[in-house]
Amino acid sequence: MRIFISIISTLLLFQVSRAQLPSLIPQPVEMTIGKTSENFSIDHRSTQLFISDNKLKPAADFFINYIKKYYNLDLSLTTGTDLNRKNVINLTLIKVADPNPEQYALAVSSKSVNIRSSSPAGIFYGIQTLIQLLPPSAKAFPLQVQAVTITDYPRFAYRGMHLDVSRHFFDVSFVKKYIDYLAMHKLNYFHWHLTDDHGWRIEIKKHPRLTEVGAWRDGSIIGLYPGTGNDGIRYGGYYTQEEVKEVIRYATERYITIIPEIEMPGHSMAVLAAYPELSTTPKLPKKVAETWGIFNKFNNVLLPSEQTFTFLEEVLTEVMNLFPSSYIHIGGDECSKIWWKQSAFSQQLIKEKGLKNEIGLQSYFIHRIEKFVNSKGKTIIGWDEILDGGLAPNAVVMSWRGEKGGIAAAKQKHKVIMTPENFMYFNHAQFLKEDSLTAAKFLPLANVYNYEPIPAALSPAEGKYIWGAQGNLWSEYISNPAKAEYMLFPRLDALSEVLWSPKAKRNYSSFQQRLKQQLRRYDQMGIKYSKRYWEN
Repeated sequence: MRIFISIISTLLLFQVSRAQLPSLIPQPVEMTIGKTSENFSIDHRSTQLFISDNKLKPAADFFINYIKKYYNLDLSLTTGTDLNRKNVINLTLIKVADPNPEQYALAVSSKSVNIRSSSPAGIFYGIQTLIQLLPPSAKAFPLQVQAVTITDYPRFAYRGMHLDVSRHFFDVSFVKKYIDYLAMHKLNYFHWHLTDDHGWRIEIKKHPRLTEVGAWRDGSIIGLYPGTGNDGIRYGGYYTQEEVKEVIRYATERYITIIPEIEMPGHSMAVLAAYPELSTTPKLPKKVAETWGIFNKFNNVLLPSEQTFTFLEEVLTEVMNLFPSSYIHIGGDECSKIWWKQSAFSQQLIKEKGLKNEIGLQSYFIHRIEKFVNSKGKTIIGWDEILDGGLAPNAVVMSWRGEKGGIAAAKQKHKVIMTPENFMYFNHAQFLKEDSLTAAKFLPLANVYNYEPIPAALSPAEGKYIWGAQGNLWSEYISNPAKAEYMLFPRLDALSEVLWSPKAKRNYSSFQQRLKQQLRRYDQMGIKYSKRYWEN
Protein backbone atom coordinates (compact mmCIF):
# COMPACT_ATOMS: atom_id res chain seq x y z
CA MET A 1 0.00 0.00 0.00
CA ARG A 2 2.81 2.39 0.92
CA ILE A 3 4.56 1.58 -2.38
CA PHE A 4 1.31 2.30 -4.27
CA ILE A 5 0.89 5.67 -2.52
CA SER A 6 4.51 6.52 -3.22
CA ILE A 7 4.05 5.78 -6.93
CA ILE A 8 0.89 7.91 -7.09
CA SER A 9 2.66 10.77 -5.29
CA THR A 10 5.57 10.58 -7.70
CA LEU A 11 3.22 10.67 -10.69
CA LEU A 12 1.38 13.67 -9.26
CA LEU A 13 4.63 15.51 -8.67
CA PHE A 14 5.67 14.69 -12.23
CA GLN A 15 2.39 16.07 -13.59
CA VAL A 16 2.79 19.29 -11.58
CA SER A 17 6.39 19.65 -12.70
CA ARG A 18 5.48 18.92 -16.33
CA ALA A 19 2.75 21.53 -16.30
CA GLN A 20 4.60 24.11 -14.22
CA LEU A 21 3.29 27.52 -15.20
CA PRO A 22 5.96 30.00 -16.30
CA SER A 23 6.30 33.08 -14.09
CA LEU A 24 5.01 35.65 -16.56
CA ILE A 25 4.18 39.21 -15.53
CA PRO A 26 1.78 40.42 -16.81
CA GLN A 27 -0.35 37.29 -17.14
CA PRO A 28 -1.21 36.51 -20.79
CA VAL A 29 -4.79 36.18 -21.96
CA GLU A 30 -4.49 32.52 -23.00
CA MET A 31 -1.66 30.06 -22.38
CA THR A 32 -1.18 26.32 -22.88
CA ILE A 33 1.83 24.53 -21.41
CA GLY A 34 3.66 21.91 -23.46
CA LYS A 35 5.79 18.95 -22.41
CA THR A 36 9.30 19.46 -21.07
CA SER A 37 10.59 17.43 -24.01
CA GLU A 38 9.24 20.16 -26.28
CA ASN A 39 11.32 22.96 -24.71
CA PHE A 40 13.36 25.07 -27.11
CA SER A 41 17.13 25.48 -26.72
CA ILE A 42 18.97 28.70 -27.56
CA ASP A 43 22.58 28.17 -28.54
CA HIS A 44 24.72 30.81 -30.24
CA ARG A 45 26.29 28.15 -32.48
CA SER A 46 23.04 27.00 -34.08
CA THR A 47 20.12 29.28 -33.15
CA GLN A 48 19.15 31.82 -35.80
CA LEU A 49 16.73 34.72 -35.63
CA PHE A 50 14.56 35.47 -38.67
CA ILE A 51 12.35 38.49 -39.31
CA SER A 52 9.75 38.58 -42.07
CA ASP A 53 9.97 42.35 -42.48
CA ASN A 54 12.58 45.00 -41.68
CA LYS A 55 9.92 46.76 -39.58
CA LEU A 56 10.58 44.03 -37.00
CA LYS A 57 14.24 44.89 -36.62
CA PRO A 58 13.74 46.98 -33.41
CA ALA A 59 12.10 43.99 -31.70
CA ALA A 60 14.80 41.62 -32.96
CA ASP A 61 17.58 43.99 -31.91
CA PHE A 62 16.08 44.33 -28.43
CA PHE A 63 16.19 40.55 -27.99
CA ILE A 64 19.67 40.16 -29.50
CA ASN A 65 21.06 42.92 -27.25
CA TYR A 66 19.38 41.45 -24.17
CA ILE A 67 20.75 37.98 -24.87
CA LYS A 68 24.22 39.41 -25.44
CA LYS A 69 24.21 41.59 -22.31
CA TYR A 70 22.82 39.11 -19.79
CA TYR A 71 23.79 35.70 -21.26
CA ASN A 72 26.83 36.62 -23.37
CA LEU A 73 25.35 34.92 -26.44
CA ASP A 74 25.62 36.25 -29.99
CA LEU A 75 22.65 35.58 -32.25
CA SER A 76 22.60 36.30 -35.98
CA LEU A 77 19.72 38.11 -37.66
CA THR A 78 18.34 37.27 -41.11
CA THR A 79 15.47 38.86 -43.04
CA GLY A 80 13.03 36.20 -44.12
CA THR A 81 11.08 33.31 -42.59
CA ASP A 82 12.23 29.73 -42.27
CA LEU A 83 9.53 27.39 -41.03
CA ASN A 84 11.45 24.22 -41.93
CA ARG A 85 14.86 24.85 -40.42
CA LYS A 86 15.41 23.63 -36.87
CA ASN A 87 16.46 25.82 -33.94
CA VAL A 88 15.10 29.09 -35.29
CA ILE A 89 13.23 32.04 -33.83
CA ASN A 90 10.79 33.46 -36.37
CA LEU A 91 9.25 36.91 -36.00
CA THR A 92 6.46 37.16 -38.54
CA LEU A 93 4.30 40.12 -39.50
CA ILE A 94 0.94 38.78 -40.70
CA LYS A 95 -1.34 40.60 -43.13
CA VAL A 96 -4.63 39.70 -41.47
CA ALA A 97 -5.44 42.36 -38.88
CA ASP A 98 -5.77 41.16 -35.28
CA PRO A 99 -8.84 42.31 -33.31
CA ASN A 100 -6.43 44.26 -31.10
CA PRO A 101 -3.48 45.88 -32.95
CA GLU A 102 -1.11 44.99 -30.08
CA GLN A 103 -2.11 41.31 -30.07
CA TYR A 104 0.50 38.63 -30.62
CA ALA A 105 0.71 34.85 -30.74
CA LEU A 106 3.75 32.98 -29.41
CA ALA A 107 4.42 29.27 -29.91
CA VAL A 108 7.47 27.47 -28.48
CA SER A 109 8.42 23.96 -29.54
CA SER A 110 11.66 22.01 -29.62
CA LYS A 111 12.08 23.00 -33.26
CA SER A 112 11.30 26.71 -33.19
CA VAL A 113 9.93 29.79 -31.52
CA ASN A 114 7.31 31.59 -33.59
CA ILE A 115 5.98 35.06 -32.73
CA ARG A 116 3.26 36.41 -35.01
CA SER A 117 1.34 39.67 -35.03
CA SER A 118 -0.29 42.09 -37.43
CA SER A 119 1.82 44.94 -35.97
CA PRO A 120 5.49 45.48 -35.10
CA ALA A 121 4.38 46.50 -31.59
CA GLY A 122 2.68 43.13 -31.12
CA ILE A 123 5.90 41.35 -32.11
CA PHE A 124 7.80 43.49 -29.63
CA TYR A 125 5.46 42.48 -26.79
CA GLY A 126 5.90 38.86 -27.81
CA ILE A 127 9.66 39.36 -27.43
CA GLN A 128 9.12 40.64 -23.88
CA THR A 129 7.23 37.45 -23.06
CA LEU A 130 9.98 35.35 -24.64
CA ILE A 131 12.55 37.08 -22.42
CA GLN A 132 10.53 36.10 -19.34
CA LEU A 133 10.52 32.48 -20.52
CA LEU A 134 14.31 32.46 -20.25
CA PRO A 135 15.96 31.31 -17.01
CA PRO A 136 17.06 34.33 -14.92
CA SER A 137 20.60 32.97 -14.81
CA ALA A 138 23.45 32.65 -17.27
CA LYS A 139 24.79 29.47 -15.66
CA ALA A 140 23.02 26.81 -17.74
CA PHE A 141 23.65 26.46 -21.49
CA PRO A 142 22.04 26.01 -23.88
CA LEU A 143 19.24 28.27 -22.59
CA GLN A 144 15.96 26.42 -22.20
CA VAL A 145 12.72 28.14 -23.24
CA GLN A 146 9.62 26.47 -21.83
CA ALA A 147 7.23 25.01 -24.41
CA VAL A 148 4.10 27.17 -24.44
CA THR A 149 1.43 28.43 -26.77
CA ILE A 150 0.21 31.94 -25.99
CA THR A 151 -2.37 34.32 -27.41
CA ASP A 152 -2.14 37.71 -25.77
CA TYR A 153 -3.29 41.33 -25.99
CA PRO A 154 -3.69 44.24 -23.55
CA ARG A 155 -6.84 45.16 -21.65
CA PHE A 156 -6.19 48.93 -21.87
CA ALA A 157 -4.88 50.99 -24.78
CA TYR A 158 -3.10 53.48 -22.49
CA ARG A 159 -0.53 51.90 -20.19
CA GLY A 160 1.61 54.66 -18.75
CA MET A 161 4.38 55.57 -16.35
CA HIS A 162 5.54 59.04 -15.35
CA LEU A 163 8.91 60.42 -14.30
CA ASP A 164 9.44 63.81 -12.65
CA VAL A 165 12.82 65.22 -13.70
CA SER A 166 12.18 68.72 -12.31
CA ARG A 167 12.66 68.18 -8.58
CA HIS A 168 15.64 65.93 -9.32
CA PHE A 169 17.25 65.65 -12.72
CA PHE A 170 18.02 62.29 -14.35
CA ASP A 171 20.46 62.14 -17.24
CA VAL A 172 19.77 60.69 -20.68
CA SER A 173 21.37 57.33 -19.89
CA PHE A 174 18.99 56.71 -17.00
CA VAL A 175 15.96 58.00 -18.92
CA LYS A 176 16.77 55.39 -21.59
CA LYS A 177 17.08 52.70 -18.92
CA TYR A 178 13.74 53.82 -17.47
CA ILE A 179 12.17 53.49 -20.93
CA ASP A 180 13.57 49.95 -21.17
CA TYR A 181 11.91 49.11 -17.85
CA LEU A 182 8.56 50.32 -19.18
CA ALA A 183 9.02 48.39 -22.42
CA MET A 184 9.79 45.15 -20.60
CA HIS A 185 6.52 45.52 -18.71
CA LYS A 186 4.52 46.15 -21.91
CA LEU A 187 3.77 49.79 -21.10
CA ASN A 188 3.37 52.08 -24.09
CA TYR A 189 3.34 55.68 -22.77
CA PHE A 190 6.07 57.59 -20.95
CA HIS A 191 4.90 60.83 -19.30
CA TRP A 192 8.01 63.03 -19.09
CA HIS A 193 7.42 65.76 -16.48
CA LEU A 194 9.89 68.31 -17.84
CA THR A 195 9.00 71.56 -16.07
CA ASP A 196 7.90 72.68 -12.63
CA ASP A 197 8.74 75.20 -9.90
CA HIS A 198 12.02 73.43 -9.16
CA GLY A 199 13.61 73.41 -12.58
CA TRP A 200 13.00 73.79 -16.32
CA ARG A 201 14.54 70.78 -18.08
CA ILE A 202 14.15 71.23 -21.84
CA GLU A 203 16.04 73.56 -24.17
CA ILE A 204 13.83 76.16 -25.85
CA LYS A 205 15.88 77.99 -28.46
CA LYS A 206 13.62 81.06 -28.67
CA HIS A 207 13.78 81.55 -24.89
CA PRO A 208 17.29 80.54 -23.74
CA ARG A 209 16.93 81.95 -20.21
CA LEU A 210 14.58 79.04 -19.43
CA THR A 211 17.64 76.81 -19.19
CA GLU A 212 20.27 79.43 -18.43
CA VAL A 213 18.33 80.53 -15.33
CA GLY A 214 15.28 78.31 -14.89
CA ALA A 215 17.18 75.01 -14.97
CA TRP A 216 19.17 75.81 -11.81
CA ARG A 217 18.29 76.34 -8.16
CA ASP A 218 20.59 77.60 -5.42
CA GLY A 219 19.80 74.82 -2.96
CA SER A 220 17.28 72.22 -1.80
CA ILE A 221 15.60 71.58 1.53
CA ILE A 222 17.09 68.92 3.78
CA GLY A 223 14.77 66.10 4.84
CA LEU A 224 10.98 65.92 4.71
CA TYR A 225 9.05 69.16 4.20
CA PRO A 226 9.36 71.67 5.83
CA GLY A 227 12.88 70.31 6.26
CA THR A 228 15.72 71.00 8.66
CA GLY A 229 17.39 73.65 6.55
CA ASN A 230 18.77 74.13 3.05
CA ASP A 231 21.87 72.42 1.67
CA GLY A 232 22.88 75.56 -0.27
CA ILE A 233 24.17 73.45 -3.18
CA ARG A 234 23.53 74.76 -6.70
CA TYR A 235 21.55 72.06 -8.47
CA GLY A 236 20.15 71.57 -11.95
CA GLY A 237 20.50 70.33 -15.49
CA TYR A 238 18.50 70.13 -18.70
CA TYR A 239 18.15 68.22 -21.94
CA THR A 240 19.26 69.78 -25.21
CA GLN A 241 16.89 69.39 -28.12
CA GLU A 242 19.33 66.92 -29.69
CA GLU A 243 19.23 64.83 -26.51
CA VAL A 244 15.42 64.96 -26.54
CA LYS A 245 15.42 63.71 -30.14
CA GLU A 246 17.70 60.84 -29.14
CA VAL A 247 15.41 59.83 -26.27
CA ILE A 248 12.37 60.00 -28.58
CA ARG A 249 14.13 57.80 -31.14
CA TYR A 250 15.03 55.31 -28.42
CA ALA A 251 11.45 55.19 -27.12
CA THR A 252 9.98 54.86 -30.60
CA GLU A 253 12.05 51.72 -31.21
CA ARG A 254 10.40 50.29 -28.08
CA TYR A 255 6.89 51.31 -29.18
CA ILE A 256 6.60 53.86 -26.40
CA THR A 257 5.05 57.27 -27.01
CA ILE A 258 6.56 60.08 -24.95
CA ILE A 259 4.10 62.66 -23.68
CA PRO A 260 5.95 65.82 -22.62
CA GLU A 261 4.52 67.94 -19.82
CA ILE A 262 4.95 71.71 -19.85
CA GLU A 263 3.30 73.02 -16.65
CA MET A 264 0.89 75.96 -16.74
CA PRO A 265 -0.56 78.24 -15.44
CA GLY A 266 0.75 77.25 -11.99
CA HIS A 267 3.95 75.44 -11.00
CA SER A 268 5.85 78.06 -13.04
CA MET A 269 8.46 79.46 -10.61
CA ALA A 270 11.30 78.30 -12.86
CA VAL A 271 9.72 80.22 -15.75
CA LEU A 272 9.21 83.33 -13.64
CA ALA A 273 12.78 83.24 -12.34
CA ALA A 274 13.90 83.51 -15.98
CA TYR A 275 11.15 85.86 -17.20
CA PRO A 276 9.64 87.76 -14.22
CA GLU A 277 7.64 89.98 -16.57
CA LEU A 278 5.25 87.01 -17.03
CA SER A 279 4.34 87.14 -13.33
CA THR A 280 1.45 88.88 -11.58
CA THR A 281 4.17 90.57 -9.46
CA PRO A 282 6.90 91.38 -12.01
CA LYS A 283 8.79 93.83 -9.76
CA LEU A 284 9.29 91.37 -6.92
CA PRO A 285 12.47 89.22 -7.01
CA LYS A 286 12.01 85.67 -8.31
CA LYS A 287 14.03 82.47 -8.05
CA VAL A 288 13.68 78.78 -8.82
CA ALA A 289 11.95 76.94 -5.95
CA GLU A 290 14.17 75.37 -3.31
CA THR A 291 11.43 73.77 -1.18
CA TRP A 292 8.82 71.16 -2.06
CA GLY A 293 5.09 71.84 -2.38
CA ILE A 294 3.27 75.09 -3.12
CA PHE A 295 1.31 75.96 0.05
CA ASN A 296 0.40 79.40 -1.43
CA LYS A 297 3.60 80.86 0.04
CA PHE A 298 5.24 81.52 -3.30
CA ASN A 299 3.83 83.12 -6.41
CA ASN A 300 4.20 80.49 -9.12
CA VAL A 301 1.28 81.58 -11.33
CA LEU A 302 1.55 83.03 -14.83
CA LEU A 303 -0.17 86.32 -15.60
CA PRO A 304 -2.88 85.62 -18.24
CA SER A 305 -1.62 88.43 -20.50
CA GLU A 306 -1.12 88.49 -24.27
CA GLN A 307 2.64 88.50 -23.63
CA THR A 308 2.31 85.29 -21.62
CA PHE A 309 0.17 83.55 -24.24
CA THR A 310 2.63 84.52 -26.98
CA PHE A 311 5.48 83.14 -24.88
CA LEU A 312 3.64 79.87 -24.22
CA GLU A 313 2.70 79.46 -27.88
CA GLU A 314 6.36 79.89 -28.85
CA VAL A 315 7.45 77.35 -26.23
CA LEU A 316 4.75 74.84 -27.17
CA THR A 317 5.55 75.21 -30.88
CA GLU A 318 9.14 74.10 -30.26
CA VAL A 319 7.95 71.27 -28.00
CA MET A 320 5.34 70.06 -30.50
CA ASN A 321 7.87 70.20 -33.33
CA LEU A 322 10.18 67.95 -31.28
CA PHE A 323 7.70 65.35 -30.04
CA PRO A 324 5.72 63.25 -32.55
CA SER A 325 3.14 62.45 -29.85
CA SER A 326 -0.42 63.49 -30.62
CA TYR A 327 -0.72 64.50 -26.97
CA ILE A 328 0.83 67.38 -25.03
CA HIS A 329 0.39 67.53 -21.24
CA ILE A 330 -0.14 71.09 -20.03
CA GLY A 331 -0.43 70.41 -16.29
CA GLY A 332 -3.17 72.69 -15.02
CA ASP A 333 -2.97 71.45 -11.43
CA GLU A 334 -2.52 73.22 -8.09
CA CYS A 335 -2.90 76.68 -9.60
CA SER A 336 -3.00 78.97 -6.58
CA LYS A 337 -5.77 81.51 -7.25
CA ILE A 338 -4.76 84.05 -4.59
CA TRP A 339 -2.19 85.66 -6.91
CA TRP A 340 -4.80 86.27 -9.59
CA LYS A 341 -7.12 87.59 -6.88
CA GLN A 342 -4.46 90.16 -5.93
CA SER A 343 -3.69 91.05 -9.57
CA ALA A 344 -5.49 94.11 -10.99
CA PHE A 345 -4.85 92.90 -14.55
CA SER A 346 -6.31 89.48 -13.80
CA GLN A 347 -9.39 90.95 -12.13
CA GLN A 348 -9.97 93.26 -15.08
CA LEU A 349 -9.67 90.31 -17.48
CA ILE A 350 -12.27 88.38 -15.46
CA LYS A 351 -14.69 91.29 -15.94
CA GLU A 352 -13.88 91.74 -19.64
CA LYS A 353 -14.42 88.07 -20.44
CA GLY A 354 -17.54 87.75 -18.28
CA LEU A 355 -15.96 85.09 -16.08
CA LYS A 356 -17.37 84.25 -12.66
CA ASN A 357 -14.12 84.17 -10.70
CA GLU A 358 -10.52 82.95 -10.68
CA ILE A 359 -11.66 79.36 -11.35
CA GLY A 360 -13.31 80.67 -14.50
CA LEU A 361 -10.06 82.44 -15.35
CA GLN A 362 -8.16 79.15 -15.14
CA SER A 363 -10.74 77.55 -17.43
CA TYR A 364 -10.31 80.47 -19.87
CA PHE A 365 -6.53 79.96 -19.75
CA ILE A 366 -6.78 76.20 -20.45
CA HIS A 367 -9.37 76.67 -23.22
CA ARG A 368 -7.15 79.20 -24.96
CA ILE A 369 -4.08 76.95 -24.79
CA GLU A 370 -6.13 73.99 -26.00
CA LYS A 371 -7.35 75.95 -29.02
CA PHE A 372 -3.74 76.71 -29.99
CA VAL A 373 -2.59 73.12 -29.44
CA ASN A 374 -5.55 71.79 -31.46
CA SER A 375 -4.63 74.17 -34.29
CA LYS A 376 -1.35 72.28 -34.55
CA GLY A 377 -3.12 68.94 -34.81
CA LYS A 378 -2.44 67.93 -31.20
CA THR A 379 -4.58 67.19 -28.13
CA ILE A 380 -4.02 68.40 -24.58
CA ILE A 381 -3.91 66.25 -21.47
CA GLY A 382 -4.31 67.92 -18.09
CA TRP A 383 -4.57 66.97 -14.43
CA ASP A 384 -8.17 66.83 -13.23
CA GLU A 385 -8.16 70.50 -12.13
CA ILE A 386 -8.80 71.35 -15.79
CA LEU A 387 -12.38 70.25 -15.07
CA ASP A 388 -12.78 73.22 -12.72
CA GLY A 389 -14.75 75.99 -14.40
CA GLY A 390 -15.65 73.84 -17.40
CA LEU A 391 -13.66 71.22 -19.31
CA ALA A 392 -11.97 72.19 -22.56
CA PRO A 393 -13.82 70.59 -25.53
CA ASN A 394 -11.23 68.00 -26.62
CA ALA A 395 -9.11 67.57 -23.50
CA VAL A 396 -8.01 64.28 -21.96
CA VAL A 397 -8.26 64.23 -18.16
CA MET A 398 -5.65 62.64 -15.91
CA SER A 399 -7.47 61.95 -12.64
CA TRP A 400 -5.11 62.25 -9.65
CA ARG A 401 -7.25 63.68 -6.81
CA GLY A 402 -8.98 60.32 -6.37
CA GLU A 403 -11.44 59.05 -8.99
CA LYS A 404 -13.99 61.87 -8.86
CA GLY A 405 -12.45 63.85 -11.72
CA GLY A 406 -12.13 60.77 -13.91
CA ILE A 407 -15.75 59.82 -13.30
CA ALA A 408 -16.95 63.34 -14.13
CA ALA A 409 -14.87 63.47 -17.33
CA ALA A 410 -16.01 60.01 -18.49
CA LYS A 411 -19.64 61.02 -17.96
CA GLN A 412 -18.90 64.01 -20.21
CA LYS A 413 -17.52 61.55 -22.83
CA HIS A 414 -13.89 62.61 -22.49
CA LYS A 415 -10.94 60.22 -22.52
CA VAL A 416 -9.65 59.56 -19.01
CA ILE A 417 -6.35 58.29 -17.62
CA MET A 418 -6.74 57.09 -14.04
CA THR A 419 -3.83 57.92 -11.74
CA PRO A 420 -5.35 58.44 -8.26
CA GLU A 421 -2.71 59.36 -5.70
CA ASN A 422 -3.71 56.67 -3.18
CA PHE A 423 -3.05 53.87 -5.69
CA MET A 424 -0.73 55.18 -8.42
CA TYR A 425 1.87 57.46 -6.76
CA PHE A 426 5.01 55.35 -6.46
CA ASN A 427 6.87 58.08 -4.56
CA HIS A 428 4.81 57.05 -1.51
CA ALA A 429 6.27 54.59 1.00
CA GLN A 430 6.10 50.87 0.18
CA PHE A 431 6.33 49.91 3.86
CA LEU A 432 5.12 51.46 7.10
CA LYS A 433 8.76 51.64 8.19
CA GLU A 434 10.64 52.60 5.05
CA ASP A 435 14.26 51.84 4.22
CA SER A 436 14.87 55.49 3.29
CA LEU A 437 13.26 58.93 3.05
CA THR A 438 9.96 58.93 1.12
CA ALA A 439 6.77 60.94 0.83
CA ALA A 440 4.58 60.54 3.90
CA LYS A 441 1.76 58.39 2.49
CA PHE A 442 1.73 54.58 2.37
CA LEU A 443 1.22 52.61 -0.87
CA PRO A 444 1.99 48.90 -0.46
CA LEU A 445 2.37 46.57 -3.43
CA ALA A 446 -1.00 44.89 -2.81
CA ASN A 447 -2.87 48.19 -3.11
CA VAL A 448 -1.33 48.86 -6.52
CA TYR A 449 -2.13 45.34 -7.69
CA ASN A 450 -5.74 45.41 -6.50
CA TYR A 451 -6.57 48.77 -8.07
CA GLU A 452 -9.35 48.67 -10.68
CA PRO A 453 -9.06 51.52 -13.21
CA ILE A 454 -12.73 51.49 -14.27
CA PRO A 455 -14.73 52.96 -11.37
CA ALA A 456 -17.86 51.06 -10.31
CA ALA A 457 -19.81 54.35 -10.54
CA LEU A 458 -19.59 54.28 -14.34
CA SER A 459 -21.98 52.44 -16.64
CA PRO A 460 -20.45 50.04 -19.21
CA ALA A 461 -20.85 52.73 -21.89
CA GLU A 462 -19.20 55.37 -19.70
CA GLY A 463 -16.45 52.93 -18.68
CA LYS A 464 -15.27 52.80 -22.29
CA TYR A 465 -13.93 56.34 -21.85
CA ILE A 466 -11.37 55.07 -19.34
CA TRP A 467 -8.43 55.00 -21.72
CA GLY A 468 -6.15 53.37 -19.16
CA ALA A 469 -4.09 54.23 -16.11
CA GLN A 470 -0.64 55.44 -15.14
CA GLY A 471 1.83 55.21 -12.29
CA ASN A 472 3.57 58.43 -11.21
CA LEU A 473 7.05 58.86 -9.76
CA TRP A 474 7.53 62.31 -8.24
CA SER A 475 11.15 62.96 -7.33
CA GLU A 476 11.20 65.24 -4.26
CA TYR A 477 12.89 62.48 -2.26
CA ILE A 478 14.36 60.55 -5.20
CA SER A 479 17.74 62.06 -6.00
CA ASN A 480 19.49 59.22 -7.85
CA PRO A 481 18.77 56.28 -10.21
CA ALA A 482 19.16 53.60 -7.51
CA LYS A 483 16.44 55.26 -5.41
CA ALA A 484 14.21 55.62 -8.47
CA GLU A 485 14.52 51.88 -9.15
CA TYR A 486 13.87 51.07 -5.50
CA MET A 487 10.62 53.06 -5.58
CA LEU A 488 9.61 51.70 -8.99
CA PHE A 489 10.12 47.97 -8.43
CA PRO A 490 8.16 45.82 -8.01
CA ARG A 491 5.17 48.17 -8.04
CA LEU A 492 5.77 48.53 -11.78
CA ASP A 493 5.10 44.79 -12.10
CA ALA A 494 1.77 45.19 -10.33
CA LEU A 495 0.85 48.13 -12.58
CA SER A 496 1.70 46.16 -15.72
CA GLU A 497 -0.66 43.33 -14.76
CA VAL A 498 -3.45 45.76 -13.84
CA LEU A 499 -3.23 47.38 -17.28
CA TRP A 500 -2.48 44.39 -19.50
CA SER A 501 -4.07 41.24 -18.10
CA PRO A 502 -7.79 40.36 -18.13
CA LYS A 503 -9.45 41.45 -14.91
CA ALA A 504 -10.66 37.91 -14.22
CA LYS A 505 -7.09 36.56 -14.33
CA ARG A 506 -5.69 38.85 -11.65
CA ASN A 507 -4.80 37.03 -8.45
CA TYR A 508 -2.49 38.56 -5.89
CA SER A 509 -1.27 35.26 -4.40
CA SER A 510 -0.36 34.01 -7.86
CA PHE A 511 1.32 37.34 -8.61
CA GLN A 512 3.47 37.07 -5.46
CA GLN A 513 4.67 33.61 -6.50
CA ARG A 514 5.48 34.74 -10.04
CA LEU A 515 7.21 37.82 -8.67
CA LYS A 516 9.92 35.69 -7.06
CA GLN A 517 11.18 34.66 -10.50
CA GLN A 518 10.97 38.27 -11.66
CA LEU A 519 13.10 39.39 -8.71
CA ARG A 520 15.76 36.88 -9.73
CA ARG A 521 15.75 38.50 -13.15
CA TYR A 522 16.17 41.92 -11.52
CA ASP A 523 19.16 40.54 -9.63
CA GLN A 524 20.61 39.42 -12.95
CA MET A 525 20.02 42.90 -14.39
CA GLY A 526 21.40 44.73 -11.36
CA ILE A 527 18.09 46.48 -10.63
CA LYS A 528 17.62 47.86 -7.12
CA TYR A 529 14.52 46.86 -5.14
CA SER A 530 13.67 46.15 -1.51
CA LYS A 531 14.86 42.73 -0.33
CA ARG A 532 11.81 42.60 1.94
CA TYR A 533 9.85 41.22 -0.99
CA TRP A 534 11.80 37.98 -0.68
CA GLU A 535 10.12 37.52 2.71
CA ASN A 536 6.69 37.09 1.10
